[in-house]
Amino acid sequence: MSKQAITDSKPNLTAWFLLILLSIVWGSSFILIKKALIAFSPLEVGALRISISVVAFLPFFIKDFKQIPWKKWPLLLLVGLTGTGIPAFLYPIAETQLSSSVTGILNSLTPLFALLIGILFFGGRLESNKFVGVLLGLFGAAILVWFSNGEGEGGGLNGYAMLVIFATICYATSVNTVKANFQDLDAITLSAAAFALIGSPALVYLLMQGTFTKIPVVENGWYCFGAVCVLALLGTVIASILFYKLLQMTNVVFSATVAYLIPVVAILLGVFDGEYFSMMHLAGMASILIGVYLSR
Repeated sequence: MSKQAITDSKPNLTAWFLLILLSIVWGSSFILIKKALIAFSPLEVGALRISISVVAFLPFFIKDFKQIPWKKWPLLLLVGLTGTGIPAFLYPIAETQLSSSVTGILNSLTPLFALLIGILFFGGRLESNKFVGVLLGLFGAAILVWFSNGEGEGGGLNGYAMLVIFATICYATSVNTVKANFQDLDAITLSAAAFALIGSPALVYLLMQGTFTKIPVVENGWYCFGAVCVLALLGTVIASILFYKLLQMTNVVFSATVAYLIPVVAILLGVFDGEYFSMMHLAGMASILIGVYLSR
């Protein structure tokens, strides 16, 4: 498919289905992390997510091994660390003191940081409307950082929210690195190579902790392991393939709409699970999403 075709393609029913499905899958990631934390430590949740994804991507890694540009392995490692490795641990740590719904909203900062990093390090241009969008997004994030301490109590700095913000900066770094250095590499091949580089340390950690042996004996062990499996297989492996397919079928603008739907799903699931959600949280989300819209 030509570049022009990708730009001009209009979404059909299948494209809308993929968009909604991706929103549900990625929006559910934060509640799945919350459930996994019932039996596992934050580090175990992150390591399990990476290890399961590595196993799932292994057939693609073997099949496309010769197509991987190994001369760029430091950049592939950077993509792996910032695209999955570091965030996979930051989100579970943050959700020990942060609701899944607020985490989902803060995740929407990724496009704004992608813009800023692109400007600072990759030669991007900052236009006036994008500058306003960035300011609005950061203002919304500040609201959430201050009003995310829990059950209706007043404002107060929640440092755990900063971990989610750092995770979105990692995602933004990965996106810009891929765009600048791996534009022509198939997304699945790229993901397989990146996971292969970060997978071994995660697996070694799990073996040292005896995580696999405690699954059958710890309370809710299989339930929580199932949550991580769904998180890894759906939220990481299958979702990345579906998103790439959506990009091929439509265009970047339509595909990026998923950023607006993910926090909605995260909020609905969080509230359904009994999480507290206030008007200040809603105000922070609105400010971030308006900022994302303007920055586009």
